[in-house]
Formats: sequence, C-alpha cells, structure tokens
Amino acid sequence: MVSLATLFIPLLALWLWWPLNSLARRARLVAILVTVALGLFPALLLKLVQSGAAPYASIAPWQVPGGWVLAVLMLALVLVLLRDASWLLSKLGGAKALARGLHSPQLTGCALMAAGALAGLGVHNALQPPQIQEQTVALKNLPPQLSGLRIAVLADIHASPVNNSAYVQTVVDRTLGVRPDLIVLPGDMVDGDVDSGRVNVAPLAQLKAPYGVWLAPGNHEYYSGYNSWMAEFRRLGLNVLENRMQLLHINGAKLALSGVGDPVYGRTSPHNADPAQPEGVPPDVEAVARQAQAAQAQFHMLLAHQPKFARDNAGQGIDLQLSGHTHGGLIRGLDQWVVAPVNQGFVRGLYDVGAMKLLVSSGAGLWAGFAVRLGVPPAIEVLTLERAP
Repeated sequence: MVSLATLFIPLLALWLWWPLNSLARRARLVAILVTVALGLFPALLLKLVQSGAAPYASIAPWQVPGGWVLAVLMLALVLVLLRDASWLLSKLGGAKALARGLHSPQLTGCALMAAGALAGLGVHNALQPPQIQEQTVALKNLPPQLSGLRIAVLADIHASPVNNSAYVQTVVDRTLGVRPDLIVLPGDMVDGDVDSGRVNVAPLAQLKAPYGVWLAPGNHEYYSGYNSWMAEFRRLGLNVLENRMQLLHINGAKLALSGVGDPVYGRTSPHNADPAQPEGVPPDVEAVARQAQAAQAQFHMLLAHQPKFARDNAGQGIDLQLSGHTHGGLIRGLDQWVVAPVNQGFVRGLYDVGAMKLLVSSGAGLWAGFAVRLGVPPAIEVLTLERAP
C-alpha cells in the first residue's frame, strides 16, 4: 500500500497546491516539493526495511510518524475532492467570490490541519491494545458436540519495537482472561528479524488452551525470515500449521484444524538464511482438504491469512475460514474504497461464502508502517460456535 501510494503523491501535491492562485508561483512550488518529500518519506523507510540496509529496530519507530503523513494525505485527498467539487458548483452557479474563497490558502491550510488532527487521533487509536470482542457464529454443518466451543482469534499482532513485549503481554493476558477452548493465530505475528524481535514475541509462549494454540503464517513472516521465525514459534510452544491438518477430538467429534502458507511465497528476504533464496511454502488448500477427508473429519476449520481466496476455499469443503490481513479496513468509510477492492470485497467481520463461513479479523495489532485506525478498533475476536437451526 505504501509503495502504491507514492505513485500518486506528486499528483496529489500538485492538485492540492497549484489551484491556490493567490499564492505566488514560488510559494506553490515550495509547498508542492515539501508535500512530495514528506509523502515519499514512508516509502524510503520501507525500502530500508526491505533491503536490510538499516536495523529494523531503529527504523520501526520512524514508521509511525511516516504512516501519520500518509494518513494526512489520504484524508486531504477527500477534502480536496470536496473543495474542488464545491468550487466547480460555485463557478457554474455564478458565485465567483465563493469560488475564489474555496481556493484560498487559508481554507486549504485549515483543511490540512483538520486532516492532521484526525490522522493523529487515528494513530492514537491504532497504538492501543486490543479489546475482547465476543460473537456467536451459527454454522449449519456444525456437529452438536462442537456447539459452545470458544475460539480466540489473534490475527496481525505485528510484534515489533512499536508493538513491543509489553503490548504483546497485554494481548496474552486479555486472551487468557476469557479462558477460550482453542487459540488460533492466523498470521502476521511479527515484523523484523528473529534476533531483534525475539524479545517482543516472547509473551506468546504463555498462551494455553485445552485444545491447543495453533498458528499459520502470514505475509510478514515471509518478509522477516520465514524459516527462522517458524523455528522460533515452535520453540515458544506454538503449533505451526504449514499446509497441514491436525485432527482434534472434541467431545467425541472430529474437528479438522488446518493452516496454509501465504500467497507471497516466492519473494526473498534479507533475513533468510540465504537472502537470494525464498523460504516457506505456498498455500495448498487442496492438500489440507484431502487430509481432512482422509481423517473422516466432521468439521473443517481453516487458518488462511489472506481472505481474498475464500470463494475458492469454500469449494474445497471448508466449513469455517479464519483470516486477518486487512486490519479491518483501518479507516471506516475509506475501507470500502481502498481495502475491499484488493481483497475480493472482504474487509472485516463474518461473511457467508457459499456453504462456508468466513471471519475476517480486525487484527490484534497493526503494522508500524501505517499505524492508523479510525472507527475500526483492534480486537481479539472470541467466537462461540453454535449449530444453526
């Protein structure tokens, strides 16, 4: 998202400042250049992370203000659209004085200050630990023995120098406090390499549940040294599902719990054992579906980090898919414009996908590169399964 946004920042800067004819040409050029430089700062940080040119621990704190800048520009785009639509209507209606006022430096400056304040509130919201969100999921194919099963979903924690060990400890404490039967972590648990990030993710070792704690990888695990992180998760006592099905016997019923790799497989990372070679596995839902069928499972639950392939997965006999990746859309209103189109319409909450139910988590944390939430708070979703009438 950051790289894509940078393509439009020069155009947005030109659109924002050039129509302000009461400003001198030199002043408008300076304003445009400053806006472009600020807007490209987050992309520069991302390149430093991706190349491994600087330690992630030193870059991550700067990503938060960088994300604030991007949020200001996104909100400014909305305000510019409103400004120029009003300007056009004023021109067509003959209200020339009003039209000139709409392109005044004072109005544009006030709009930018409002966008900055709103984005600042969004950063504050994003940095808060998640609250528990309880909800009931009615499933037609649920065996009666599984009715009442409580599942805690911890997606997108993004443990890092920003979401540090204290943050992760709060997530763990709140999860254990609701005493779930099963805990699942559908990807993006970490950012940065194992050596610097081990201390931040360490509290996850405290997670315990009667039917286990299970993890499937997300795209950020592939960016951060996949093999090293999978080994670290196993060392912490987490059960890692890499295109693998685990049969759980619960009250006499057979529950298939599966996890698959992420579609970003094939990219390299400076944190890989060999930075020139990709690590990890591609997603293989067909394989876990075969495993569940061979085990004669009565119900199949899938951990798949990205929700965009849910319609394909529903055709493989999956009953319930648990996903993350979208962070709930981040900003209510803009979520349907920006996040939904690149995730096949799935943003947050429960969806009926054929005979399958899909939960897209709002996320228990947030990537430091765009730590902004407006109207979409972080959440630990606790699902209670029940048999639909």
